[in-house]
Amino acid sequence: MPQSTPYVHRRPFALAVLFGALLLSLLVVPPAAADDGPGTPAGWTARPAGGGSAGEDARPYVYLEGTPGTVLQDRLSVTNPARTPLTVRLRGDGPAGPWFRFAADTVTVPARTRADVPFALAVPRDAVPGGVAGEILTVGGGEERRVPVRVRVGGPTLAALTVEDVEVSGRTIRYALVNRGNAPLRPRLSVRAEGAFGTLLDRQARPLPLELAPGRRVELTEPWPDAPALDSVTVRLRVTAEGGARDEAAASAAYVPPAPVTGAGLLALAVLGARAYRRGRWRTGTSAAAATAPAPGTDKQPAEEERHLETAGAES
Repeated sequence: MPQSTPYVHRRPFALAVLFGALLLSLLVVPPAAADDGPGTPAGWTARPAGGGSAGEDARPYVYLEGTPGTVLQDRLSVTNPARTPLTVRLRGDGPAGPWFRFAADTVTVPARTRADVPFALAVPRDAVPGGVAGEILTVGGGEERRVPVRVRVGGPTLAALTVEDVEVSGRTIRYALVNRGNAPLRPRLSVRAEGAFGTLLDRQARPLPLELAPGRRVELTEPWPDAPALDSVTVRLRVTAEGGARDEAAASAAYVPPAPVTGAGLLALAVLGARAYRRGRWRTGTSAAAATAPAPGTDKQPAEEERHLETAGAES
């Protein structure tokens, strides 16, 4: 007689496993639904509105474009996932910070809500064409978020640069550069100095380690370690920049060694004095010779008159 296989009841075991899994799922709370505690709204965000502001397609920054004198508008999205309201303060920051305008400096976002906050950006009438960066600073719950803003100001670009207040002092050349246009400039400088005996300094154009913002004035110096001890010099500075900006200016200076004058100074003074003395003697001799020379055609007239008188006396 074949032996029968015992029947095992497996349904209670399966129900126990299912009940345990359900119990574990009830204990795990999603982060968005977790209790943040009273007065502690954590995990809030601020970013440009639109473009799927809560997902991967969110805009990385706000981009605005306009001409001077215009008012541009956009929106800021503030998301509060907590179970308590969130109050944030808004203000502009960065170079374009003073251009931002908000309907209210503070905004309260209800719990588990996203609020789109409109704002405006007023481009000044004297704004310089080009790119300007700024940020919207939002502060709430003891934290802050920054939303980048890029502004493109349209209009014609003018490149103008001047070199001013050139001064030669000892072994240093002082000058000032001023950006008179509406575009940032990276100037290049060349220096040339002429003395009584020729060229003393000739530095070819080279870029200066600075960027000159529109309307900015900067005072600079140029070293001249091998300046002459005795000479009369004229120093000329020439500056150029992109966009056709260029200017030049000059200054003169007399280099005289401190007293007492010795060595090479005496020799140089002697050479200069000898040259001046020779020039003076040559001019004096020329003037005296011109004063004593007889007039043309009159050198033989006195002798002829004397012979004529002698002949007349003999006849009488």
